[in-house]
Amino acid sequence: MTRRSERSCWGIYRELAHSPGRETDDAEILGATAGKLERQAFEVHLKPAEEIADSREEPPPFLFVMCERLPILDRLQEWEELSSCVVNTPGAIRNTYRDRTVPLFESNQVPSPASVIVPTSLPIPKEAEFRESPQGCWVKRGDVHATEAADVVFAPNPAGLARALAAMKGRGIEAAVLQEHVPGDLIKYYGVGEVDPEAAPDEGGRWFQWFYHRGQNLQGYSFDENELASAASRAATALGLEVFGGDAIVGKDGRIVIIDLNAWPSFALYREVASERIAAYLAARFRRHVEVGVQE
Repeated sequence: MTRRSERSCWGIYRELAHSPGRETDDAEILGATAGKLERQAFEVHLKPAEEIADSREEPPPFLFVMCERLPILDRLQEWEELSSCVVNTPGAIRNTYRDRTVPLFESNQVPSPASVIVPTSLPIPKEAEFRESPQGCWVKRGDVHATEAADVVFAPNPAGLARALAAMKGRGIEAAVLQEHVPGDLIKYYGVGEVDPEAAPDEGGRWFQWFYHRGQNLQGYSFDENELASAASRAATALGLEVFGGDAIVGKDGRIVIIDLNAWPSFALYREVASERIAAYLAARFRRHVEVGVQE
C-alpha cells in the first residue's frame, strides 16, 4: 500500500440525493476550497461520497467532507480513530440529524422553537398531540435535513398533521420533529470556525455571514447582529460543527431563534470569500492536528 504524502487531503462531495437543486453549488464550493488549499501546498484529491463507504484505500492525513449518509460516516469515523483529521467530524455531522439536534439544542440552551420528536406511526402519542394554535406547526423528517420538499411541511391543523405523518411513514421515515411555528423574518447564516461576534476574522479563517431568505414578505424587524452570531455559534458548538450554515427567525420583538443548522452548506452567494475562509481554517486546523500528534 502506497504511503500517503504528509500534505495529502481528500475532499469528499455530498451525496447527490442530499443535494436537491444544489448539486452544482455543492460541488463548486468543495472545488473552490480545494483550489485554495492547493495554494497552501496541500495535495488535494476530490472524491464522490459513494467511493468512501467500501474503500480499502489508506486514508490521507486530512479530509474535508460534505457527505452525510451513515455508512460513509462510519468509515470516516474509523479513519478518524486511525489519526486522520476530518472536518466536519463524523460525530458532528451525525449530530445534524434532527433526532440528535433537538436534545442537543435543549441541553445547551440554544434559542430555538419548541420541538418534540414523535413516531410517524398513528395514532399520535398523547404527549405529542397537536397544540391547538392558529399558527400551526412544522413537521420535519426526524433524521437528515430536507432532501426533498416533502421532508419539511407545514401542518395548519390536526388533520394536516396526521396527513404529514402518514406520508412520511409511507416513505419509510420512522420519526418526525414537530416544531413550533415562529412568525418573523427568515434569515440564512453561514459560519466557519468558532464565531466570536466581538472579534474580526483572523488568520485562522473564522467567519460569519447572514442574509435574508429570498421570496418572503420581509418585515424588516430590527435585531442585534452580534446576538445572531452568538446564537448561531452556540448552535454550532452544541453539535460540534466547524463549517456550517442554517436558518433563523427574527421576531417582531427582535428575539432570535435558530430553526435549522446543517453541516457545510453550499455557500452559493458567498462562494469566493467562503472558500477563502474555509481553506484558511482547514490549513490552521490541519497544522494544529499535526502539532498535537507530535506532542503526544
